[in-house]
Amino acid sequence: MKKTVLTATVLTAALFATSAFAQMGPGGGMGQGGQGRFGWNQDYTPGWTLMKPEERTAWQAQMREVKSFEECKATQDAHRAVMEERAREKGVKLNTGPQNGCDVMKTRGLIK
Repeated sequence: MKKTVLTATVLTAALFATSAFAQMGPGGGMGQGGQGRFGWNQDYTPGWTLMKPEERTAWQAQMREVKSFEECKATQDAHRAVMEERAREKGVKLNTGPQNGCDVMKTRGLIK
């Protein structure tokens, strides 16, 4: 019973933290000045469906932490290599997003 309560508490805390990050504006890495979420999700992240939930959360946190375009691209390239390998192993096509997240972050002034 204690494990269930702990799990529920952790999941609730994660839900509230995710909501807070989703509402952050420029500088917080997730928002568009309060107009919506930044695209680190199934629509924009290659391999999203191949990742476990905790990997998705870690990926989002990692992308929020990048400080430069070069760091962003290196992070994306490393992630993509891992996801391409997973896709090959499963015999599926790797999904790709409509835009490059690093380009969008640079345009919005979130990274230099």
